[in-house]
Amino acid sequence: MRDSHSESYKAAGVDVTAGYEAVERIKPLVESTYIPGVMGTLGGFGGLFAPDVSGMKRPVLVSGTDGVGTKLKLAFLMDKHDTVGIDCVAMCVNDIVCSGAAPLFFLDYLAVGKNVPSRIEAIVSGVTEGCRQAGCALIGGETAEMPGFYPDDEYDLAGFSVGLADEANMLDGSALQEGDLLIGLGSSGVHSNGFSLVRKVFGIDSKAVLDQNFPELGCTLGEELLKPTRIYVRAVRCMLHHGIAIRAISHITGGGLYENVPRMMKEGLTARIQKSAFPVPPIFELIAKTGKIPERDMYNTFNMGVGLVVAIPREQVGDALDLLAKAGERAYVIGSVVKGGSGVELV
Repeated sequence: MRDSHSESYKAAGVDVTAGYEAVERIKPLVESTYIPGVMGTLGGFGGLFAPDVSGMKRPVLVSGTDGVGTKLKLAFLMDKHDTVGIDCVAMCVNDIVCSGAAPLFFLDYLAVGKNVPSRIEAIVSGVTEGCRQAGCALIGGETAEMPGFYPDDEYDLAGFSVGLADEANMLDGSALQEGDLLIGLGSSGVHSNGFSLVRKVFGIDSKAVLDQNFPELGCTLGEELLKPTRIYVRAVRCMLHHGIAIRAISHITGGGLYENVPRMMKEGLTARIQKSAFPVPPIFELIAKTGKIPERDMYNTFNMGVGLVVAIPREQVGDALDLLAKAGERAYVIGSVVKGGSGVELV
């Protein structure tokens, strides 16, 4: 590939040699995520992975795909690109773990207006950090230079992940029972949802807006909003490994608690959540106050401080909270499972 170049393509805005430089920069980052099962190395036409299915009666592949969304606009304004890759991984693997699966590998898709190798390296460094946090491997991806489609200093980032579970151990909510308790795992902030509303509320159209300091945040607005999405894979896998009989899990993404919690409930049962049982981070109070957003809309748009909801038997709550604390998670008993209703009730 070192002899590959095209002056005509470069004149059209696509620099293939910059692409090769970017690959060389990210190769050690990618290889730092490799786990048993990875086959080959970066540069092939497909990412290869040989899963270990020994001991499984019926292996099931579980996949998830997502992007970072308009949170990227903040990265562009702040010229900070090393954390959005964590968001990209998190939005995929947090979905996968809701079924009890362990993420195996991840692939990303990065479309840029102009290939700047150092910026590609920063973006992929975030992706690889997310993969390491999730315990999965980055086994491939695609970087597309698209002049005239994206501005030179903008890009889009998306990806997908594949996990593995034994069908007998998958979590689908069927085991939920009246009286089960709900544990909420604390979020790191807004995560990667609701940013169209966030940008409207604060009028985010320049770096100056993001450089504003708010005493209640303890940092600038931009620093708060760019905090990467928390990845919950290791926490969930830890609970399962130690025999916690998780009944169901909900990843609180776009649509907030009102939209996502019902997705883990079975018919005839409702998750009754006590809003006073967990702290709402200051950023959400600031959004609500600045934008005059009704409370119902806040809980139907944002995670409000709870990134994952886990339903477990009442008698195992103490053990689960101890395990989560040792894993570095902020966890709260936020409610219980009751009969009837419409899936979720916030009181």
